[in-house]
Amino acid sequence: MMQTADAVVSIDDARFYAFHGVMPQERRVGGWFSVSLRVHYNNIEKACQSDCVDDTLNYALLMNLLRREMQQPSMLLENVAWRIGQAVFAQWSQVQAVEVKVMKQNPPMGGSMAGAGVELHLINDKTQCGSSVLC
Repeated sequence: MMQTADAVVSIDDARFYAFHGVMPQERRVGGWFSVSLRVHYNNIEKACQSDCVDDTLNYALLMNLLRREMQQPSMLLENVAWRIGQAVFAQWSQVQAVEVKVMKQNPPMGGSMAGAGVELHLINDKTQCGSSVLC
């Protein structure tokens, strides 16, 4: 019998115009950001067999979640990435881990680069509820 070793639903390089940044002008003028998201979850076998979107972690719903979180201004991209992880865990209890990467395109640092950002790998360790771990 075939078993799934890991299951990931992903969104790669979604682009948003948002108002994140430490400098006041960044929060006033805004800029372009990209977000990549990998969501590890169990129970994918049902969707594999049924071919029904109701049996999977719908990436259209993940995109709506990203839009909502990117609309809320933050000074730090770490905060944006953390909030995205929290929102995913809060909405889907079957999620085991989230990898989220938030990149600021053309950051105001006086150098030529595609972007600068942060990447978090968050574990939904429900055995540690009450501590600093996401539950």
